[in-house]
Amino acid sequence: MTFGFAPSSAASLSTPAASAHRVLEPAEWAAAGIPLLRSPREVVSGLHARHRPGPATAVVAVLDPDERLRASASFTRHSASADGWLLRNALLAQLRRVIPHDLRRRTPVRTAVLLYCRDGDARWTEEDGAWMWGLRDACTLHGLRCGAYITLTRDGWQVLGEGRGGRHPSAGSDPEPFATYGAPPRIPRTGGAASDVLRRAAAR
Repeated sequence: MTFGFAPSSAASLSTPAASAHRVLEPAEWAAAGIPLLRSPREVVSGLHARHRPGPATAVVAVLDPDERLRASASFTRHSASADGWLLRNALLAQLRRVIPHDLRRRTPVRTAVLLYCRDGDARWTEEDGAWMWGLRDACTLHGLRCGAYITLTRDGWQVLGEGRGGRHPSAGSDPEPFATYGAPPRIPRTGGAASDVLRRAAAR
């Protein structure tokens, strides 16, 4: 599905009606064909361990087709307004900072997901709808697939629109010790006759 975005004229952006269009309802999000994460808990645990988000902190991450982490950034939201257009701009600025765009591709290959740590419970809020709108638009403008939107609260984490979630990690919890998502690959062990042959060949 190809995602579009609201008209950007100054007049339309200043009206309350236009502001309402910058929030996605859960039904709209569910109907948008957002790709499912194969291992949502692994993604959440890895991002939580890497960024340790507190309340009002957003973590945007870019995954490759094999769901490996390619880039991520976190920032704290300062505005009290749940405006998808402002959140889109904040997400886009972070994406441009950490990874090149894929606008030259006909079909997006990499996927952006958003983890947002907030107060309250896991039920959808208008603020969540604004983040969804912002994520969808930022992905369109950066040549990415729009991926999952995940909330992190004191009750745990929840992939909105999918009904998948868990109690750990949660807002304020310590990172889990086994969270190695996105860690650099281990260096293979060396030694033995085969390694000696390779070293001699490299020295020639």
